[in-house]
Amino acid sequence: MSVKIVVLDGYTLNPGDISWEGFQKLGDVIVHDRTPDDQIVTRAKGASILLTNKTPLDRNTFDNLSDLKYVGVLATGFNVVDIVAARKHGVIVTNTPGYGTTSVAQMTFALLLDLCNHVKEHSDAVKQGKWAKVGDFCFWDQPLVELAGKTMGIIGFGNIGGKVGDIAAAFGMKIVAYDKNQTDQSHRTDFRWVEIPELLKQSDVVSIHAPLTPENESLINEKTLGLMKKNALLINTARGPIIDEQALAAALNSGKIAGAGLDVLSVEPPTSDNPLLGARNCLTTPHISWATLEARSRLMDIAVNNLRAYLHGNPQNIVN
Repeated sequence: MSVKIVVLDGYTLNPGDISWEGFQKLGDVIVHDRTPDDQIVTRAKGASILLTNKTPLDRNTFDNLSDLKYVGVLATGFNVVDIVAARKHGVIVTNTPGYGTTSVAQMTFALLLDLCNHVKEHSDAVKQGKWAKVGDFCFWDQPLVELAGKTMGIIGFGNIGGKVGDIAAAFGMKIVAYDKNQTDQSHRTDFRWVEIPELLKQSDVVSIHAPLTPENESLINEKTLGLMKKNALLINTARGPIIDEQALAAALNSGKIAGAGLDVLSVEPPTSDNPLLGARNCLTTPHISWATLEARSRLMDIAVNNLRAYLHGNPQNIVN
């Protein structure tokens, strides 16, 4: 008898440019692009396998899904699942680590380089005729910043933080980093482990790659922003609540730091009153660091392999 597999919110992973074939070979698959909270239990009824990206699975959900045996989270972060409730009901929960390392690191520098070179703004200025009006062979109306010789502070030096460090080194940057687990980095030059206050004081660029935990929620706040250089740039491609958004907006608008590039916010999508939407020199992108075709394809492969391993009695990437 084939297993019933329900995907609650498949659209962000696969808007149509990759295939669900890997899962279809493992069972009968029903894919919902999105699932409102009040329809989760109804749509998941009878399924032994449930796949979710950001659709929450709380205690009530597990209490009402007696056939459920396995939850595959189509992401690395799994805070959308009540792990305690899953364990109580004997449901295995897996995640998909490692798929987005390269893409997130690339987006980190996309944000950083735009803050340094203002590419889109200068392109728009050319199209608006500003260059022609000046008449010189070159024109710029935003400050231009060279990264070589600058210090990048990396908060969270796991796979993604390490990849960002590799790219920073290729740009000729010095690296200071903070992580709870200080792994051997003897192969690096111009690298030092430091505590967060020293990192903030020394860095020209601060890039966040830490998971969201109770300890680091609002880690970047009025006090810690006050430690940063006035010319410093802040990049966050990790999780929005690590930053106190009101404090960051105030720091940007008052010139306490020079700029920010954010791919994540505390509430996604943001409400219209989010103070960062109107903050000075603040780039905001809609949580797309992970979303290259290549990264999503890797995510799909990992998730399929997770389920295949479970069905063969050897589950992997278990988070509960």
